[in-house]
Amino acid sequence: MSITIIVEGKNDKSRLKRVVVDSVQILCTFGTPSSQTLEELHKKAGDKQVYLFTDNDSSGKRIRFLLRDTFPDAEQIYTRRGYAGVEGTPEEYLIQQLEKAGLEEYIIYPSPDPALE
Repeated sequence: MSITIIVEGKNDKSRLKRVVVDSVQILCTFGTPSSQTLEELHKKAGDKQVYLFTDNDSSGKRIRFLLRDTFPDAEQIYTRRGYAGVEGTPEEYLIQQLEKAGLEEYIIYPSPDPALE
């Protein structure tokens, strides 16, 4: 199964790329998506399983609402309130949320710190 994760912006995308394998398609809304943007996202996602990962703020919630209409079967992934969006979420927490969504096979786990062993 191949997947697509939709985030808000390029900083969210670059943050997420650090913890997922290259085969995961990450698309950006670049703010509140227009109907044309939603159509383009739908076309790019194709028949892949879609995951929505937007910020936990009013803008992110509005974007998630619009995306849910276009992707009614999409899985929801949430960041914690208080983090500066997906881009400001610690990698450990991103990984926890991806695991909650059942995406372990797509996660790049950090190497264990040899100093801690």
